[in-house]
Amino acid sequence: MNNRFPQVSFVFDRYKKASLTKRASVELRISYNYRQKYMSTGILLYSNQWKQGRVINRADAGQIETSLNNFLVDVKQVILEMLQGGNINIMNIPLELKRKRQGTISFIAFCHQRTEIRKYGKSKSRQKRYNYFLSFLQDWGIIQDFSDITEGNIILFDAALKKKNITAYTKWHNYHEFLSSFIEDAINAGYIRKNPYKWVNIEKGNSSASIHKCLTPKEFQRIVSAKMPTMSLERVRDLFVFQTYTCLSYSDLESFDSSKIQEIGGMRVYLGLRHKTKKPFTVPLLPPALKILHKYNNVLPIISNVKYNAYLKVVAQSAKLDIPLTTHWARHTGATLLLNEGVDMRIVSKICGHASIKMTEQIYAKLLDETVVEAVKNLPNFTV
Repeated sequence: MNNRFPQVSFVFDRYKKASLTKRASVELRISYNYRQKYMSTGILLYSNQWKQGRVINRADAGQIETSLNNFLVDVKQVILEMLQGGNINIMNIPLELKRKRQGTISFIAFCHQRTEIRKYGKSKSRQKRYNYFLSFLQDWGIIQDFSDITEGNIILFDAALKKKNITAYTKWHNYHEFLSSFIEDAINAGYIRKNPYKWVNIEKGNSSASIHKCLTPKEFQRIVSAKMPTMSLERVRDLFVFQTYTCLSYSDLESFDSSKIQEIGGMRVYLGLRHKTKKPFTVPLLPPALKILHKYNNVLPIISNVKYNAYLKVVAQSAKLDIPLTTHWARHTGATLLLNEGVDMRIVSKICGHASIKMTEQIYAKLLDETVVEAVKNLPNFTV
């Protein structure tokens, strides 16, 4: 049977993989003459955010539905033009949609639109990273339109970042990864056909390099016992000590909620989901951490990440430590202290909320090797 007009409808989670912690795509299904074509809308939702063709459980549900409706209208317009031309080929709809949309919006404007979707539900620090990326991309000015997305410009973008003396790991995860994700969104929306990152080899760096940013037990004790010159610095120091004893990242520290503390096996434990990986973590609250919570009536003296990192430099100076102390040092210091005390790698992985124990091993394996060497060096009969 030859249908006069193709049937179009939205389909969510076609492969049945969505869950409360894993998102799946909303697609537009086009059916015509016993053939089907699926087009990605670029919208990703969790399993509890779609019901009977509607977006639910999101503050921006109305905005997303408007975007979906606009997408649907554009596709139907393409189909109508094909019908008027006497030839409907649903496989060509994405290409025709791209041609129709070309020039209607700049890539920079598209990134700003997608950022509002991508920032939803993310931690404040993650949202700020999107803002920093967009600000840099816009000020740089080379990539403005979809036609500017080329292999050559990606290389120029990398060169511009290198001039800022950013580490390879930070350069990839705070800039290139964001740009690549927006390019993928543009591909799904039909603006461009390919992602140049598939042909450009950008150094991603290694997260294990940051393991050296941790305090030794003696250095940590100097932070703990040092007298701070002001109450503000004392609060920052206490925050750092609490973060070290709990191995929380800044984003998880920022959202700390004392109501999630439970008692398990006679010990108070903090349970939650990591903002970054959405993996559960279990943090036994050791006496020093509980002492700090009691000092501040279970409400941590949270400040912005930027101010926190700035004040930590002064905290280090007050403890007579010549190190560029940042919030990252707390998490790494806590994990390494636990490992050096003989706590099993699997337990440390659970406390840190890593996506897998393999991640924990990759990050801390080198440190453990160095710890073994130091332990042997300290044996009474050890000679070089």
